[in-house]
Amino acid sequence: MPPDPSVVRIDGPWRHLDVHANGIRFHVVEADHQESRNAPIPLTQRPLVILLHGFGSFWWSWRHQLRGLTGARVVAVDLRGYGGSDKPPRGYDGWTLAGDTAGLVRALGHKTATLVGHADGGLVCWATTVLHPRAVRAIALVSSPHPNALRASALTRRDQGLALLPWMLRYQVPMWPERALTRRGGAELERLVRSRASAKWLASEDFSETIAHMRRAVQIPSAAHSALEYQRWAVRSQFRGEGRRFMRSTRRPINVPVLHLRGDADPYVLTDPVYRTQHYAPHGRYVSIDGAGHFAHEEAPVAVNAQLQRFLTQVYGA
Repeated sequence: MPPDPSVVRIDGPWRHLDVHANGIRFHVVEADHQESRNAPIPLTQRPLVILLHGFGSFWWSWRHQLRGLTGARVVAVDLRGYGGSDKPPRGYDGWTLAGDTAGLVRALGHKTATLVGHADGGLVCWATTVLHPRAVRAIALVSSPHPNALRASALTRRDQGLALLPWMLRYQVPMWPERALTRRGGAELERLVRSRASAKWLASEDFSETIAHMRRAVQIPSAAHSALEYQRWAVRSQFRGEGRRFMRSTRRPINVPVLHLRGDADPYVLTDPVYRTQHYAPHGRYVSIDGAGHFAHEEAPVAVNAQLQRFLTQVYGA
């Protein structure tokens, strides 16, 4: 029998919430460590930080940040279609995903938030910033260049094209990718993660625990299909008017603070699209994380947390 969505309600120094936004229910996990409980400032008066995971994952990918970031209200979300969140048949386009995030900011009782995103979650950060600018105070990205920069690099650079396009194109056919992701207990997802991560993390107990959670979560009914719909829209929309309008809309200047982190051993997102991102966010800060692959926030949490904490201090003050 496939696992129930309750498998993602993992215990820890956090609490699990169900939050309704943009017409669906989201599973949200909020940091609940000692510093948070003892703070005299009400939750809705603290800066809000929303953590948005990448492809094939769920909120758990941000466990180190939930434990480590302080001075703010920190929440990690199961994106539309993932983990414990609703899995509607539609809505995996950039427009709707940006509306999801802006809706979550309001549903959590805030006017603005700092968004932190990895991979697909980073695309949501970029989209929300340009489509709902009043909801975004700042953005931080992990291996998630500006979508126009990534597109240009994949189409003009052989190395980035070979790293990115074979994966995205193979997901365009119906049904087969869903079966591939879920058969043998999610072994294909583990293969994908292993191909993008550093050897040091792969040999750790942290990886073993994480990949076990990921393999269970991707088998939740409709989770694999929903994850693939993100990739399908990203490719197919390029040949449709809505996709061209979306890419044009993301060319607007980014007027909020930007931090981009990339593991220097990332074989999936290379340096060229990060360099091109500076055209869209010229005043952003671009940091390389030593020894990390595509999952820097999980592979090198101490270094990533230090960068994120410094960024939040600069955005909100001490």
